[in-house]
Amino acid sequence: MTLTVRDLRRILPKTYNHRREVLSEISTVLSQHQYLQPVLEKFVFNDGTAKMLINLTGTIEVIYNGKRYNIPVSLWLKESYPRTAPICYLKPTSEMVIVPSRHVNSSGEITMPYLDEWRHTQCDLHSLIQVIMAMFSEVPPLRMRLYPEDSGSAYQSCLYEEISHVKLDRDDDLPISEHNETIC
Repeated sequence: MTLTVRDLRRILPKTYNHRREVLSEISTVLSQHQYLQPVLEKFVFNDGTAKMLINLTGTIEVIYNGKRYNIPVSLWLKESYPRTAPICYLKPTSEMVIVPSRHVNSSGEITMPYLDEWRHTQCDLHSLIQVIMAMFSEVPPLRMRLYPEDSGSAYQSCLYEEISHVKLDRDDDLPISEHNETIC
């Protein structure tokens, strides 16, 4: 579903201080990132206060080791945006696990110098997404969930050079060839 500027104007609350700039930046991002959509939702701040804020939610494409991955994100715009940086989170599916790093905390919040040093005249949503894509192309923020071993389960998990594998144990104790392994 493609939203027009008119649609965006309707969903963007009047409490936003710089509506024209916000609408322009969102329109630019939507024209270049087809899997992001603007959504109006309640955001709860760390101090417990809640506000209805616009966020761009969906996936951004990242290339890691030559393969394409769609990373689910939510980029929240405060009412003072673009004078203040967005609040950015990963939105993993139930099959995904957050991999904390220097740019992603265990809650999935994306932290990086571009956000810490935000200057509204030099920074924008499109550039932010480009920086996130480059950062996650170097260090992926998510991995597939490895299901815990059951006593009766044939699944065994291991970590090998930062690549997660799931190996099936054979009931007949014969070795398993490499093509029976699944790289997550």
